[in-house]
Amino acid sequence: MKHSIMQRCIPFLLLVFLQACSTKQAGQETHLAKPSPQQYAWHEQERIMFIHFGMATWQGREYDNFSTDLSRINPYKINTDEWCKTAQSFGAKQIVFVAKHVGGFCWWPTETTDYSVKHVAWKEGKGDLMAEVSASCKKYGLQLGVYLYPGDDKWGAGLGSGGRTEDPSRQEAYNKIYRQQLTELLTNYGTITEVWFDGTCVIDVKDILEAHAKEAVIFQSPQASIRWVGNEDGYAPYPAWNSLSSADLATGVSTSVQGDPDGDAWAPLECDVPLYNHNWFWSPANEQKRRSLAELMKIYYKSAGRGAVLLLNATPDTLGVIPAGDVARYTEFGNEINRRFSAPLYVIADKKGKEVIMELDAPATINHVVLMEDYRQGERIRAYNLEGWSDSEWKLLASGSSVGRKKIDFFKDVTISKIRLSITKSVNEPLIRSIQLYHITDAPELFTEEEKPLSNWRHLNTWMPDMFVNGSFDININLTPYIPVPGQYELRLQPQGNAVRIAGAELWYDGQKALSEFLMLSDTTVSVNRTAQITNETSILLKLTITGTEIKGPGYISFRKKP
Repeated sequence: MKHSIMQRCIPFLLLVFLQACSTKQAGQETHLAKPSPQQYAWHEQERIMFIHFGMATWQGREYDNFSTDLSRINPYKINTDEWCKTAQSFGAKQIVFVAKHVGGFCWWPTETTDYSVKHVAWKEGKGDLMAEVSASCKKYGLQLGVYLYPGDDKWGAGLGSGGRTEDPSRQEAYNKIYRQQLTELLTNYGTITEVWFDGTCVIDVKDILEAHAKEAVIFQSPQASIRWVGNEDGYAPYPAWNSLSSADLATGVSTSVQGDPDGDAWAPLECDVPLYNHNWFWSPANEQKRRSLAELMKIYYKSAGRGAVLLLNATPDTLGVIPAGDVARYTEFGNEINRRFSAPLYVIADKKGKEVIMELDAPATINHVVLMEDYRQGERIRAYNLEGWSDSEWKLLASGSSVGRKKIDFFKDVTISKIRLSITKSVNEPLIRSIQLYHITDAPELFTEEEKPLSNWRHLNTWMPDMFVNGSFDININLTPYIPVPGQYELRLQPQGNAVRIAGAELWYDGQKALSEFLMLSDTTVSVNRTAQITNETSILLKLTITGTEIKGPGYISFRKKP
């Protein structure tokens, strides 16, 4: 009898044990990557102003060709207070100033080179533009970031070099020069909150950053804590995850492509874009390429509205003045963002859980919902639906995946009496920072057909079996006509039944080998990160080694811009 009772109790005891285990596991949170205080403070700015100003401004080019007589350089109308007011006009909370661009000219009185502000006519060589920008930022409550190009043409460290000199015997000397320049910028101009290493930086500056840039986020390089989005169009592909693997981040050139919601490292996305499409430096001709307000609003929705940070460029003219038409456009942009989003109809804040329902005081017509997640605890929301109670039923308004800092959803007008957010997939308990409802009028650009990115494959080359010698062949492909603007591109082999693979690849910019970090290889594809601006003088060459066995017929090489 006792044995029989025990037998009947075992299933019950097992069930209790399993439930206890389940409860314990449910109380345990999955570890997620989270932002540091510096990353969070940077991310909350949402909008930042870039300032490109250099010898290329006087040359009407994108890169300095050293043709400018420094005695002609006299931007005597410079007023950095006005630059800061312009930044604030579109809601920027920080300025990233290009202190040294590719050619190597320095806007501060460095001891490392004669190619600097000390040798121009402006202020008889006694000026320090970096100091003036710093003082104005402090005056207007703006944070300050600095761009210091890792390369220098005068040292044979050109585009795509990351600071690596073409002549190895000059590397150590250039390393000392660059490290001194960086130290000067980080120690003489107050707190720096962002450091820009365009492309990446192969020079070891970790100790300098740890000592003098404790409040800064780092753009590219092995010390990167934020990422280039992967294009200069100002948009983040969706979903846009803030985390990725630490191995990908350590490459120094990771982009949105490497985004992974389960990654162990946190590095949010920055969307850099010029006001002139597509030029970073002022010229009379470039002013004609000024983006429209509608273009800028699309950019805002696809950058800040997808959880990224928008870095919008400004470029003063040869007098040091941001053109009046540009200033007016920035003001229009800021005003339009405020018109649309400064006064929500309803706000739901600080909620937890997988479902939030709010009953409105009265039926309201809406066409926008802005979601914000408390991403300080990581990105927990992985998929969601937004529904409105209309005509006695729940109607789907929008759905998505990543939320992070902000996700703007828009749709046709609908009158609702209740709103429901359903988190259909999450890791740990969802933390909703806010749900904001809007009815926005006069926004026609949102529902017009969008320009589609260049994402279709283009045929580049054909190979034949007789091209293989001892199982391989080399081919040089001129990519210049196929890469119109910086971004991420992809080349693939179409074997047509042949067993082939890419055994090696090299990227060459203007006759100089670029860093291998700009290429990502698999057996049949090569991804190309093109970070440098495209000009008429630019040449881009990809050298491939292709291997194969039992080649029975022709194969093809295709190319596209990643969508």
